[in-house]
Amino acid sequence: MFPHLAARLFGTPLLVQRAKLDVILAVLAERLPLAGPDAQLAPPLPRAPNPPAFPERSIAVIPIHGTLVKRTLGLEAASGLVSYAEIGARLEAALDDPLVAGIVLDIDSPGGETGGCFELARRVREAAGLKPVWAVANDAAFSAAYAIGCAADRLFVTETGGVGSIGVIALHVDQSVKDARDGYRYTAITAGARKNDYSPHEPLHDAARAALQAEVDRLHALFVAHVAAMRGLSEDAVRATDAALFFGPQAMDAGLADGVATLPAVLAELDRQLATPRRLPSPPRQRSTGKANALRGTPAMTDTPTHSSADASLDSTPEGKPENVPEHIPEALGPDTVAALAAEARREAAQSAKVIAELCLIAGCPERAAEFIAAGRTEAAVRRALIEARAERSTESAVRSTHGPEDWAAPGADPAASPVVAAVKKLVTRE
Repeated sequence: MFPHLAARLFGTPLLVQRAKLDVILAVLAERLPLAGPDAQLAPPLPRAPNPPAFPERSIAVIPIHGTLVKRTLGLEAASGLVSYAEIGARLEAALDDPLVAGIVLDIDSPGGETGGCFELARRVREAAGLKPVWAVANDAAFSAAYAIGCAADRLFVTETGGVGSIGVIALHVDQSVKDARDGYRYTAITAGARKNDYSPHEPLHDAARAALQAEVDRLHALFVAHVAAMRGLSEDAVRATDAALFFGPQAMDAGLADGVATLPAVLAELDRQLATPRRLPSPPRQRSTGKANALRGTPAMTDTPTHSSADASLDSTPEGKPENVPEHIPEALGPDTVAALAAEARREAAQSAKVIAELCLIAGCPERAAEFIAAGRTEAAVRRALIEARAERSTESAVRSTHGPEDWAAPGADPAASPVVAAVKKLVTRE
């Protein structure tokens, strides 16, 4: 168990806050296999049951607490590890539950392993195309945890909480002096000149160092591009953070958070928006970086929300009247006014078609976009249809531990690459 854990800590890039990494090393130092070949393996720890995402006011709260890893191997009960697979399973459950109208990620994590991080972050963004997904740094969303949180529709931070650490770190332990002191001398017999790279029983040579640095740089570029895309920032702006930590209002000033709020306040605000009928805006949006609307204790509504009310209330106002219809309609309109209104109606129809095409692409069924557009379906109706179709697929299929390509759009799928979206964009441009 612990030799495997050592291999996941040393000689591999990590998306974790440096201070937390030091704590992990200090806690596990006596257990990691650095004492020689006689080190004993600890028996597997019992696996604690994972509570499912729990609904509160039709909102599923998914806890993301502890150090993030691809697989926990039964260690989470005692060491505070949580796996990307576990988080993804809870996200799937919330999406498939028809009683859940919105999702909140409750994050308190220093980050963790690179493997599985960006895949989960993409799943969070894809989920946001089906149901509103908000996140709260309560109190920490650093490195890999921030990569996940920034993929939500909106990201809040508590007054004492922090976000950031947009960087990559890798450590190598050279215990050759300790080996000699203990009377051990290791000789590696290998095939392949690089097979023994990163061995803890000898110093790190220049070629191995350069290779590890290149991988760290590659992952950092992926991380920077991901945050820039999710937060609506330039890559230069994200890179300029230099993996620093940003707390409370500082996170808003840097464009890394949308507001300062507690978890209960965020739940209350999302609940209010889910209960308030309004028209869905057209994504994407630019995130606010100003500090004028920073709130402490309640979410900062500095931007138009990506999602609003529950789907059932999106088609009309509480009185049953269509939205955007004035109370008084003039008896006669001039030719110029009629032409302007007609042009506006065409623009709205084209924009709605674009949103529908993007929703279908995110849901993994771009071929249905033409069907929905031809039928004159609203954005809200399309969302409902996609959610119902997903629920039907889940019911018809057997329970399984992994999810195949049919469940999600291809990782990193670019809406611009879809011929349907491209055709709709031409329509928008023409209008």
